[in-house]
Amino acid sequence: MHATKNGPRHGARNATTPKAARRPRLSGMTWLVWHQHRAAFWTIIAATVLCSAWIVYQRGQMMDFLDAYGFPTKPLQDAETEFKPYAGAFTSVTTGLTALPVMLGVLLGAPLFAGDLENGTAKLIAAQSVSRNRWLATKLGLTGLVVVATTVTLSAVFAWWWSPIKSDYLHFDWTSREFFNTTGAVPVALTLLSVFGGAAIGVVLRRTLVAMVVTLGFTVALQVVWGHFRLALGDIVTATSKPVSPGTPIVFPKVPGTAHQFDPSYVTGSGKLLGLDTCTEQQTDQALQLCMKKADIVGASVDYIPISQMSGMQWLGASILFALTAGIVVFLFIWGRKRLV
Repeated sequence: MHATKNGPRHGARNATTPKAARRPRLSGMTWLVWHQHRAAFWTIIAATVLCSAWIVYQRGQMMDFLDAYGFPTKPLQDAETEFKPYAGAFTSVTTGLTALPVMLGVLLGAPLFAGDLENGTAKLIAAQSVSRNRWLATKLGLTGLVVVATTVTLSAVFAWWWSPIKSDYLHFDWTSREFFNTTGAVPVALTLLSVFGGAAIGVVLRRTLVAMVVTLGFTVALQVVWGHFRLALGDIVTATSKPVSPGTPIVFPKVPGTAHQFDPSYVTGSGKLLGLDTCTEQQTDQALQLCMKKADIVGASVDYIPISQMSGMQWLGASILFALTAGIVVFLFIWGRKRLV
């Protein structure tokens, strides 16, 4: 009774101590890296949340319009004027998403190590008990985690917004950088390569401003090269019309509306392909038919890549970009053993 009136029983005090209620917190090198770059990290996280919220709002507005319009029973192409404001919202968002790898490469990747090397923080860290490899791994790991979380979130939310009209609104080219580079694994791979490439440039140049300028050129060049080889990731499908007699009007084969088409061609009896500018100099229909008969044109063919290949193309391209990123990480650790400080 005395124990009950004057205080808790034995062991009860330990159950309510501040240590038991204390939440896990960052410590050591992880805390140091987060503290160094917390402004950039929190800015990226906040921008991701705001952009995601905007996309969710825009999708809600679009779905309300589609439901009122009668989609998908009524084709969306017939409501092009009414749908224009919603298409414009896509354009504004894709502009920012396509620029994300460049911005993060310049503003986050380039100063990641260059700032420490320039102001002497790297020498201070090297004088402590922490190894260079641990410093590198923590910096790259924490930065990579923020980048992956950001790009995965934005990619998933944007794909969710686009998915209801992906196969019906033909004015959006899925092979364009505005859609191919902002969905699936591609934005994650592109951004990681841009950020870690910028980090490597900062390690070599050791000056923040110079590294940012060079990284800007690197990330822009990366976007250009990636855009040049993007279509090479797909398997081209060829559709050929039924052969007709030479001189007979040619009917081009039909292809899916969402497919990315290449320039069509005429097909001769021997299987040779001719451009559509063949016989265009003829002034009359009779002269045109005679010219096509002499050229032995018996049909037409169209090369295209169907939208069903989009996911496979994205993962194939992303795997190449991830491999390049891994190579940069290996370079950073090799360089860091000898020349980082």
